[in-house]
Amino acid sequence: MEKYSVGIIGATGMVGQRFALLLAEHPWFDVKVMAASARSAGKTYKEAVGKRWLLADPMPAKFENMIVMDATADMKTIAGAVDFVFCAVDMPKAEIKALEEAYASLGCPVMSNNSANRFTPDVPMIIPEINADHAEVIKYQQKRLGTDKGFIAVKSNCSLQSYVPAIHPLLPLGVERALACTYQAISGAGKNFNTWPEMIDNVIPYIGGEEEKSEQEPTKIWGVLEDGVIKPRNTVPITAQCIRVPVSDGHMAAVFVKLENNPGMDEIKRLWAEFAGEPQKLGLPSAPAQYIHYFEEDNRPQTNMDRMLEKGMAVSVGRLREDSQYTIKFVCLSHNTLRGAAGGGVLMAELLCAKGYIKRS
Repeated sequence: MEKYSVGIIGATGMVGQRFALLLAEHPWFDVKVMAASARSAGKTYKEAVGKRWLLADPMPAKFENMIVMDATADMKTIAGAVDFVFCAVDMPKAEIKALEEAYASLGCPVMSNNSANRFTPDVPMIIPEINADHAEVIKYQQKRLGTDKGFIAVKSNCSLQSYVPAIHPLLPLGVERALACTYQAISGAGKNFNTWPEMIDNVIPYIGGEEEKSEQEPTKIWGVLEDGVIKPRNTVPITAQCIRVPVSDGHMAAVFVKLENNPGMDEIKRLWAEFAGEPQKLGLPSAPAQYIHYFEEDNRPQTNMDRMLEKGMAVSVGRLREDSQYTIKFVCLSHNTLRGAAGGGVLMAELLCAKGYIKRS
């Protein structure tokens, strides 16, 4: 098949680097543009990143000599050269929002890893297995922006990518409320142990903005399309605590759920095992064959052992048991820079391509 031409905006940061690794051999997407800030523009990708390559796998050789463009000054050129862009920039939120809308208004779809547009009412915030139907709001966004091709779609925060997928299949049981304590890897802050030695042998009980995102973003994911916007819906009231732990990759959550109906542990495990969404039905390249994996062992999931399950795109669940205050409790895990960030963005793009929202030039 003819590939889609794509760009990576914010290519030099950790998530941009992860996009580069994922897209180097992607069967549908061909990276034509790397873009970053003005200080990186004009340099080769290898020169622009320099010693700031943060991932264990090496930089793809095919990108080393690609000249980095200026994400802002070269915007029209970039928009004209690609079918869509992935965006993972480090800028103030107001500037990110303006940048993404500018690309979309130029007719360039934006697959955003940023939080700036997550609560823009006509911007879908998509976990592909859960709310693929929210893409229908795109036509209303395009009308607002005055374009028939460009739009913005965002992925949700990495902190909730383990427990929202685990709660979602239980909704038919009448989920009344939930509590989630997340234990988040340092790559979620764009760092590794070389750049953040203070995290070695340390736990920090605060991550700015994470608890608000963890509690609020599910209301949009479970929202409904009405009057041309996604209206948030507090389907499951969630309270959260988010803690930074000395782990390179992988966000774990300890989850407590109050159910109206409790059919028993075997039925809950069956709901997890049988749950599948549009990516599985469509056979998208980045989709895990099995989205939710349950481990019977008492000591699983473990971050080091299970974060790369299905190339880091699956959710691991374990330790399901009854709770004295809620109904059930369990532990879950997802890879924060794969399923939770760049991988989730690539899967979202695959979904929107398969559904015809993104078209080749």
